[in-house]
Amino acid sequence: MNPTLRTTATTKDERFNIRAKSDEKALVEAAASATHMTTSQFVMMAALRSAEEVLADRTRFVLPPDEWEAFVLALDRPAREIPAVANATSKPSPFVER
Repeated sequence: MNPTLRTTATTKDERFNIRAKSDEKALVEAAASATHMTTSQFVMMAALRSAEEVLADRTRFVLPPDEWEAFVLALDRPAREIPAVANATSKPSPFVER
């Protein structure tokens, strides 16, 4: 979800407490003021955007259409047989009780 699309109508019942140096706090407050937001709104928006970027990087990826088509073709291709793997899977597992 895009953090800028979130509504403020919902009840906020959780709190973040963070410590900052005075120059860090002043910088964040100046940026919040420049964007016509409260410091809390600015910090929350930045934190949500960062969290979404971190998690998106682990759950999805985007390819240009031609690269996507090549990717899908590679996924749909039959698996190639690797003799060493076929040999290993034909033997009894050492982890099964006998």
